[in-house]
Amino acid sequence: MTLPTRALGRSGITAGAIGLGCMSFSPIYGGYDGTGADAVIGRALDLGVTLLDTADVYGPHTSEEAVGKAIAGRRDEVVLATKFGIVVDPDSPTGRGIDGTPSYARSSVEGSLQRLGVEHIDLYYLHRPSAVTPIEETVGALGELVAEGKIGHIGLSEASEDTIRRAAATHPIAALQTEYSLWSRDIEGPILDACRELGIGIVPYSPLGRGFLTGQITTPDDLPANDFRRGNPRFAEAEMAANQALVELVTNVADGYGATPGQVALAWILAQGDDLIPIPGTKRVPYLEDNAGAASVQLTPADLELLDHAADAVAAPRYEPALGWINRDTPTA
Repeated sequence: MTLPTRALGRSGITAGAIGLGCMSFSPIYGGYDGTGADAVIGRALDLGVTLLDTADVYGPHTSEEAVGKAIAGRRDEVVLATKFGIVVDPDSPTGRGIDGTPSYARSSVEGSLQRLGVEHIDLYYLHRPSAVTPIEETVGALGELVAEGKIGHIGLSEASEDTIRRAAATHPIAALQTEYSLWSRDIEGPILDACRELGIGIVPYSPLGRGFLTGQITTPDDLPANDFRRGNPRFAEAEMAANQALVELVTNVADGYGATPGQVALAWILAQGDDLIPIPGTKRVPYLEDNAGAASVQLTPADLELLDHAADAVAAPRYEPALGWINRDTPTA
């Protein structure tokens, strides 16, 4: 099996229809012992899973280092994406802040290039827009890095419609990375419409609902004690119980195709447009192969409609709203 390819909007980036999120090669999902990345990424490339997505904050640095080691000798097969901008901030409720200053963009890309062991990053994202630095300043600095050949394309993550439009007026934007799945659909409407108007591809992260839509997580006890999902609103016990109805529906649909629930959840994403490349994450080869198999699942119009309506009553937001962590605005210059 080799995956079909897709183009990310009008950016010129072409990659396998399903990518690989590499946050799992860090401690955030309950631990990472430093092994497995070579096997997972090697198998991914063999299958045509060519868009590899990481970030400097994953670990920090652990994921980029693992990806760099795994792609050594196969760099020309990879569409390599990483992100910058999230920093430690003890005064923030999340312990994280955002630095979108031009100087930080420049220093960050140098660090990522070194850890990844490459001279060029194909797609470089601002991990979250800054509430302090105007997007024009950040994107202007990234445009200089494009001109210098250190990055090929600029991406945004969790940006508002206004931020996207202002960024694109400063320099072409290749992709918007955002959470998008059967239970996270807030980009539908102005944000998604703006991206398509501007030729910006969509890279859905957590397309399996952080694993929930696979049907393998039914209570908080199914998660490791140090897994960050335990603090996520949708993974509280009552909310998880309420959201099982969606998982049951996905499972029932999957049974009709001889597929897994995760494959149906990914197939739904793929059916939302040929300008999307989802990046489910895993650190296990069997799960990677299962995810790649989703490209062969063609959902009927009736099943797509059934899934669309079933996702309307998801319990709890994807982040605590007070954190302001999604679809972010930046100040004007």
